[in-house]
Amino acid sequence: MEREPKKQEIQEEIEIKEEEEITPQEIKVTIPEGWKPRTELGRKVLSGEINDISKIFSEGKKISEPAIVDILLPNLEKEIILIGGTTGKGGGIKRTPFKRTARMHKSGRRYRISVMTAIGNKNGYIGIGIASGPPGKHQEVIEKSLNKAKLSLIPIRRGCGSWECLCGTNHSIPFMVEGKSGSVRIKFIPAPKGVGLAVSDEVKKIMRLAGISDIWCKSRGNTQMRTNLIKATFNALKKLNAYKIKPEYEKKSGMTIGKVD
Repeated sequence: MEREPKKQEIQEEIEIKEEEEITPQEIKVTIPEGWKPRTELGRKVLSGEINDISKIFSEGKKISEPAIVDILLPNLEKEIILIGGTTGKGGGIKRTPFKRTARMHKSGRRYRISVMTAIGNKNGYIGIGIASGPPGKHQEVIEKSLNKAKLSLIPIRRGCGSWECLCGTNHSIPFMVEGKSGSVRIKFIPAPKGVGLAVSDEVKKIMRLAGISDIWCKSRGNTQMRTNLIKATFNALKKLNAYKIKPEYEKKSGMTIGKVD
């Protein structure tokens, strides 16, 4: 007779523990150590007056401090674009993250390295940054390019603009758009679900970070110059926000701007 109440007590304890595990924890915003905001926007973010990055873009404000992006978008991911290369024995090029350039002086050659970094949350926000510095300080150059990418962060429009699909989700782009940089011209075309990313490997990094899973593209010019290729891609994604769209088409294509919860 004494064993039954013990079993009941054990079951009650297990149920209490399960309830404690299920209860969601409050998300705390992490503020970078030693950050002192220099702008009015930074002070509003630090005080908690602005807690959504979409509000900044809707009001047309400019982000001048990388820490603002760190606070409002803590789940950002980064990718280093392979813009450099070394020649192989057979004449091919082995791609490297750092591009080395030389400048001739009286004392000899002076070298510099440059790197391109892309950041995104895989849900409607993307940014790219290019930085250069002296050889041997690779980590510092990467951090510099990462900060520049945070300052160039933009929201992008997503939707389903393919006449073959029209599912009303944001797996592609809502309409065809073209970007350019230098001699490179690249055109992105909405694709139906299942096609995937029919683009080059480096452009795939940009599309994944932006949250686009299906797209076609056409390109011309010197696309081997990857800095211009990525700049043209970023220019095209930026142009998605420049067009005025009718409300009927927004509903039909399931168009969204920026992050989708």
